[in-house]
Amino acid sequence: MPERRGVLFVTDLAYQARGRRYCDEDIFLTSRLRDGFDVALCHPLDAAALMDAFDVVVVRNSGPVLHHQKEYDAFREQAVDRGIKVYNPLSGRGDMAGKQYLLDLTAAGYPVIPTIDRTEDLHLLPEAGQYVVKPKAGADSIGLTFVPREQLSGLVYGDILVQPRIDFRYEVSFYYVDDAFQYALHAPDPERRWVLEPYQPTEADLAFARRFIDWNTLDHGIQRVDACRTREGGLLLVELEDLNPYLSLDLVSDRTRESFVASMTASLHRFLDVQPRV
Repeated sequence: MPERRGVLFVTDLAYQARGRRYCDEDIFLTSRLRDGFDVALCHPLDAAALMDAFDVVVVRNSGPVLHHQKEYDAFREQAVDRGIKVYNPLSGRGDMAGKQYLLDLTAAGYPVIPTIDRTEDLHLLPEAGQYVVKPKAGADSIGLTFVPREQLSGLVYGDILVQPRIDFRYEVSFYYVDDAFQYALHAPDPERRWVLEPYQPTEADLAFARRFIDWNTLDHGIQRVDACRTREGGLLLVELEDLNPYLSLDLVSDRTRESFVASMTASLHRFLDVQPRV
Protein backbone atom coordinates (compact mmCIF):
# COMPACT_ATOMS: atom_id res chain seq x y z
CA MET A 1 0.00 0.00 0.00
CA PRO A 2 1.45 3.41 -0.96
CA GLU A 3 2.38 5.73 1.89
CA ARG A 4 -0.34 8.24 2.74
CA ARG A 5 0.65 11.89 2.57
CA GLY A 6 0.03 14.33 5.40
CA VAL A 7 -2.09 17.44 4.84
CA LEU A 8 -2.10 20.42 7.20
CA PHE A 9 -5.47 22.00 6.46
CA VAL A 10 -5.46 25.68 7.48
CA THR A 11 -8.86 27.06 8.44
CA ASP A 12 -10.48 29.34 10.97
CA LEU A 13 -13.52 27.37 12.03
CA ALA A 14 -14.74 30.26 14.20
CA TYR A 15 -14.59 32.89 11.44
CA GLN A 16 -17.90 34.74 11.13
CA ALA A 17 -18.96 35.54 7.56
CA ARG A 18 -22.17 37.28 6.57
CA GLY A 19 -24.75 34.91 5.17
CA ARG A 20 -22.63 31.75 5.13
CA ARG A 21 -20.85 29.30 7.43
CA TYR A 22 -17.27 28.81 6.31
CA CYS A 23 -16.67 26.10 8.91
CA ASP A 24 -19.27 23.72 7.44
CA GLU A 25 -17.49 23.73 4.10
CA ASP A 26 -14.12 22.86 5.61
CA ILE A 27 -15.58 20.19 7.88
CA PHE A 28 -17.05 18.57 4.77
CA LEU A 29 -13.87 18.91 2.69
CA THR A 30 -11.58 17.48 5.34
CA SER A 31 -13.97 14.59 5.96
CA ARG A 32 -13.62 13.64 2.31
CA LEU A 33 -9.90 14.36 1.93
CA ARG A 34 -9.26 11.85 4.71
CA ASP A 35 -10.11 9.11 2.20
CA GLY A 36 -6.79 9.80 0.48
CA PHE A 37 -4.64 11.71 2.99
CA ASP A 38 -3.81 11.97 6.67
CA VAL A 39 -5.40 15.31 7.58
CA ALA A 40 -4.97 17.69 10.51
CA LEU A 41 -6.71 21.05 10.89
CA CYS A 42 -5.12 24.16 12.35
CA HIS A 43 -5.80 27.87 12.77
CA PRO A 44 -3.85 30.14 10.37
CA LEU A 45 -1.81 31.56 13.25
CA ASP A 46 -0.52 28.05 14.05
CA ALA A 47 0.44 27.02 10.51
CA ALA A 48 4.07 28.17 10.53
CA ALA A 49 4.83 26.28 13.74
CA LEU A 50 3.27 23.02 12.53
CA MET A 51 3.91 22.85 8.78
CA ASP A 52 7.27 21.03 8.83
CA ALA A 53 5.54 17.81 9.91
CA PHE A 54 3.33 17.63 6.79
CA ASP A 55 3.77 17.01 3.08
CA VAL A 56 1.57 19.94 2.08
CA VAL A 57 -0.20 22.91 3.66
CA VAL A 58 -3.69 23.49 2.24
CA VAL A 59 -4.94 27.04 2.91
CA ARG A 60 -8.71 27.14 2.81
CA ASN A 61 -11.29 29.23 4.69
CA SER A 62 -8.78 31.06 6.85
CA GLY A 63 -10.47 34.48 6.76
CA PRO A 64 -9.01 37.76 5.43
CA VAL A 65 -5.26 37.83 6.05
CA LEU A 66 -5.39 41.57 6.78
CA HIS A 67 -6.53 40.59 10.29
CA HIS A 68 -3.13 38.93 10.81
CA GLN A 69 -1.02 40.37 7.99
CA LYS A 70 2.30 40.25 9.86
CA GLU A 71 1.88 36.59 10.77
CA TYR A 72 0.71 35.69 7.26
CA ASP A 73 3.72 37.39 5.69
CA ALA A 74 5.99 35.48 8.09
CA PHE A 75 4.24 32.20 7.17
CA ARG A 76 4.81 32.84 3.46
CA GLU A 77 8.45 33.74 3.99
CA GLN A 78 9.15 30.69 6.14
CA ALA A 79 7.31 28.35 3.75
CA VAL A 80 9.47 29.54 0.85
CA ASP A 81 12.69 29.39 2.86
CA ARG A 82 11.98 25.88 4.14
CA GLY A 83 10.68 24.49 0.85
CA ILE A 84 7.19 23.79 2.18
CA LYS A 85 4.57 22.93 -0.40
CA VAL A 86 1.61 25.29 -0.02
CA TYR A 87 -1.72 24.83 -1.85
CA ASN A 88 -2.60 27.13 -3.46
CA PRO A 89 1.02 27.72 -4.47
CA LEU A 90 2.29 31.10 -3.31
CA SER A 91 3.03 32.24 -6.87
CA GLY A 92 -0.56 33.38 -7.54
CA ARG A 93 -0.94 36.77 -9.23
CA GLY A 94 -4.54 37.43 -8.12
CA ASP A 95 -5.83 38.42 -4.67
CA MET A 96 -3.04 36.37 -3.08
CA ALA A 97 -0.62 39.09 -4.16
CA GLY A 98 -2.90 42.05 -3.34
CA LYS A 99 -5.01 44.22 -5.63
CA GLN A 100 -2.26 45.20 -8.07
CA TYR A 101 -3.68 42.76 -10.61
CA LEU A 102 -6.74 45.00 -11.07
CA LEU A 103 -4.45 47.83 -12.16
CA ASP A 104 -2.36 45.53 -14.35
CA LEU A 105 -5.40 44.04 -16.07
CA THR A 106 -6.92 47.48 -16.61
CA ALA A 107 -3.69 48.69 -18.23
CA ALA A 108 -3.52 45.57 -20.40
CA GLY A 109 -7.05 46.05 -21.72
CA TYR A 110 -8.68 43.02 -20.11
CA PRO A 111 -12.47 43.04 -19.46
CA VAL A 112 -12.18 44.21 -15.86
CA ILE A 113 -13.89 46.99 -13.92
CA PRO A 114 -11.62 49.98 -14.71
CA THR A 115 -9.30 50.56 -11.76
CA ILE A 116 -6.86 53.36 -10.95
CA ASP A 117 -4.67 54.35 -8.01
CA ARG A 118 -3.28 57.75 -9.10
CA THR A 119 -4.76 61.22 -9.59
CA GLU A 120 -3.12 61.37 -13.01
CA ASP A 121 -5.29 58.46 -14.19
CA LEU A 122 -8.68 59.89 -13.28
CA HIS A 123 -9.37 60.51 -16.96
CA LEU A 124 -9.28 56.74 -17.52
CA LEU A 125 -12.42 56.23 -15.46
CA PRO A 126 -15.73 56.27 -17.33
CA GLU A 127 -18.54 58.55 -16.22
CA ALA A 128 -20.60 57.05 -13.41
CA GLY A 129 -23.11 58.18 -10.81
CA GLN A 130 -20.75 57.13 -8.03
CA TYR A 131 -17.27 55.72 -7.62
CA VAL A 132 -16.02 52.96 -5.36
CA VAL A 133 -13.02 53.77 -3.15
CA LYS A 134 -11.42 50.86 -1.31
CA PRO A 135 -8.10 50.14 0.37
CA LYS A 136 -5.53 48.15 -1.59
CA ALA A 137 -5.20 45.85 1.40
CA GLY A 138 -8.96 45.42 1.79
CA ALA A 139 -11.09 42.28 1.83
CA ASP A 140 -14.78 41.44 2.33
CA SER A 141 -15.71 45.08 1.53
CA ILE A 142 -13.78 46.33 4.58
CA GLY A 143 -13.13 50.07 4.25
CA LEU A 144 -15.18 50.44 1.06
CA THR A 145 -16.89 53.80 0.44
CA PHE A 146 -18.82 55.50 -2.40
CA VAL A 147 -18.10 59.05 -3.56
CA PRO A 148 -19.28 61.33 -6.42
CA ARG A 149 -16.85 62.21 -9.21
CA GLU A 150 -16.21 65.74 -7.94
CA GLN A 151 -14.60 64.32 -4.81
CA LEU A 152 -12.14 62.02 -6.62
CA SER A 153 -9.46 64.67 -7.11
CA GLY A 154 -9.40 65.41 -3.38
CA LEU A 155 -8.71 61.83 -2.26
CA VAL A 156 -5.37 60.85 -0.75
CA TYR A 157 -3.95 58.35 -3.22
CA GLY A 158 -1.29 55.74 -2.56
CA ASP A 159 -3.09 53.06 -0.56
CA ILE A 160 -6.49 53.16 -2.29
CA LEU A 161 -8.10 51.96 -5.49
CA VAL A 162 -10.86 53.79 -7.34
CA GLN A 163 -13.41 52.22 -9.67
CA PRO A 164 -16.71 53.31 -11.21
CA ARG A 165 -19.73 51.89 -9.43
CA ILE A 166 -21.15 49.54 -12.05
CA ASP A 167 -24.91 49.25 -12.50
CA PHE A 168 -24.86 45.51 -13.10
CA ARG A 169 -27.62 42.99 -13.63
CA TYR A 170 -26.11 40.25 -11.46
CA GLU A 171 -22.83 38.77 -10.24
CA VAL A 172 -21.54 35.38 -11.32
CA SER A 173 -18.63 33.26 -10.10
CA PHE A 174 -16.71 30.56 -11.97
CA TYR A 175 -14.92 27.91 -9.91
CA TYR A 176 -11.79 26.10 -11.10
CA VAL A 177 -9.45 23.39 -9.88
CA ASP A 178 -6.10 23.82 -11.63
CA ASP A 179 -7.21 24.96 -15.10
CA ALA A 180 -10.39 22.84 -15.19
CA PHE A 181 -13.81 24.47 -14.83
CA GLN A 182 -15.94 22.89 -12.09
CA TYR A 183 -19.19 24.87 -11.76
CA ALA A 184 -20.67 28.38 -11.71
CA LEU A 185 -22.99 30.20 -9.31
CA HIS A 186 -24.72 33.54 -9.61
CA ALA A 187 -26.57 36.03 -7.41
CA PRO A 188 -29.71 37.10 -9.30
CA ASP A 189 -30.39 39.97 -6.86
CA PRO A 190 -27.55 42.55 -6.71
CA GLU A 191 -28.73 43.58 -3.24
CA ARG A 192 -28.32 40.02 -1.89
CA ARG A 193 -24.84 39.10 -3.07
CA TRP A 194 -24.57 35.90 -1.05
CA VAL A 195 -27.90 34.41 -2.08
CA LEU A 196 -26.42 32.27 -4.83
CA GLU A 197 -27.98 29.86 -7.29
CA PRO A 198 -26.50 27.41 -9.81
CA TYR A 199 -25.67 29.03 -13.14
CA GLN A 200 -25.25 27.41 -16.54
CA PRO A 201 -22.46 29.32 -18.30
CA THR A 202 -22.34 29.87 -22.02
CA GLU A 203 -19.25 29.20 -24.12
CA ALA A 204 -18.64 32.95 -24.15
CA ASP A 205 -18.84 33.03 -20.34
CA LEU A 206 -16.29 30.25 -20.02
CA ALA A 207 -14.00 31.92 -22.55
CA PHE A 208 -14.18 35.09 -20.45
CA ALA A 209 -13.28 33.28 -17.23
CA ARG A 210 -10.56 31.22 -18.86
CA ARG A 211 -8.67 34.37 -19.89
CA PHE A 212 -8.05 35.16 -16.24
CA ILE A 213 -7.19 31.58 -15.29
CA ASP A 214 -4.61 31.57 -18.09
CA TRP A 215 -3.30 34.98 -17.03
CA ASN A 216 -2.75 33.80 -13.46
CA THR A 217 -0.51 30.89 -14.58
CA LEU A 218 -1.16 28.77 -11.46
CA ASP A 219 -0.45 25.15 -12.40
CA HIS A 220 -2.24 23.81 -9.32
CA GLY A 221 -4.89 25.07 -6.95
CA ILE A 222 -8.42 26.35 -6.52
CA GLN A 223 -9.46 29.63 -8.11
CA ARG A 224 -12.68 31.64 -8.31
CA VAL A 225 -13.31 34.19 -11.04
CA ASP A 226 -15.90 36.73 -9.86
CA ALA A 227 -17.60 38.86 -12.51
CA CYS A 228 -20.59 41.12 -12.99
CA ARG A 229 -23.03 41.16 -15.92
CA THR A 230 -23.42 44.73 -17.14
CA ARG A 231 -26.70 46.22 -18.37
CA GLU A 232 -25.24 45.98 -21.88
CA GLY A 233 -24.82 42.21 -21.49
CA GLY A 234 -21.05 41.86 -21.15
CA LEU A 235 -19.01 40.52 -18.27
CA LEU A 236 -16.42 42.46 -16.26
CA LEU A 237 -14.00 40.96 -13.76
CA VAL A 238 -14.67 41.93 -10.15
CA GLU A 239 -12.11 39.73 -8.41
CA LEU A 240 -9.65 36.92 -9.14
CA GLU A 241 -9.58 34.98 -5.88
CA ASP A 242 -6.64 32.59 -5.64
CA LEU A 243 -5.81 32.61 -1.93
CA ASN A 244 -8.73 31.03 -0.06
CA PRO A 245 -11.90 31.34 -2.16
CA TYR A 246 -15.10 30.29 -0.46
CA LEU A 247 -16.66 27.59 -2.62
CA SER A 248 -20.37 27.54 -1.64
CA LEU A 249 -20.32 23.75 -1.98
CA ASP A 250 -23.60 23.51 -0.06
CA LEU A 251 -25.38 25.16 -3.01
CA VAL A 252 -24.35 22.75 -5.75
CA SER A 253 -25.76 19.33 -6.55
CA ASP A 254 -24.44 16.17 -4.90
CA ARG A 255 -22.91 15.12 -8.20
CA THR A 256 -21.12 18.44 -8.66
CA ARG A 257 -19.88 18.38 -5.07
CA GLU A 258 -18.49 14.86 -5.46
CA SER A 259 -16.84 15.84 -8.74
CA PHE A 260 -15.20 18.82 -7.06
CA VAL A 261 -13.81 16.67 -4.24
CA ALA A 262 -12.41 14.20 -6.78
CA SER A 263 -10.82 17.05 -8.76
CA MET A 264 -9.27 18.62 -5.66
CA THR A 265 -7.94 15.25 -4.46
CA ALA A 266 -6.36 14.51 -7.84
CA SER A 267 -4.92 18.03 -7.98
CA LEU A 268 -3.29 17.62 -4.56
CA HIS A 269 -1.73 14.31 -5.59
CA ARG A 270 -0.36 15.87 -8.78
CA PHE A 271 0.98 18.84 -6.84
CA LEU A 272 2.77 16.58 -4.37
CA ASP A 273 4.31 14.58 -7.21
CA VAL A 274 5.83 17.68 -8.80
CA GLN A 275 9.51 18.10 -8.00
CA PRO A 276 10.41 21.47 -6.48
CA ARG A 277 11.89 23.97 -8.92
CA VAL A 278 15.60 24.57 -8.56
